[in-house]
Amino acid sequence: MGGNSNVGNSQVYEDGDQKNVANSVLEQEKKDNRFHEGKEHSHKALDSKDERTIANKLERETKREKEDDDESEETKALKKDPTLPAKMHGNEPSRGAQIDATIQAEEEEELRRKGKA
Repeated sequence: MGGNSNVGNSQVYEDGDQKNVANSVLEQEKKDNRFHEGKEHSHKALDSKDERTIANKLERETKREKEDDDESEETKALKKDPTLPAKMHGNEPSRGAQIDATIQAEEEEELRRKGKA
């Protein structure tokens, strides 16, 4: 038997869509993506083997404390009225949000009654 085959169409064996990308392009893509590779929250803040300086750790903690205090307007509105975010976006509140609103109203009324009694 010979190494040549006469089976099938010759176009099947052409490289058509199988083109190699130049190494320079691959290296450039690696350099561009280098700083976007890590997983979010992959570094533990209180890791004993972490090589951050004490000053950097303190700075990070002060930033985190400030972040917790800043709430969006929508979050503040949600705490006051569970149906408000949906209404702000022009949607009908979900059944769960409506139930939460009635429970919240009942609890506030109960607290007012207990406060006066």
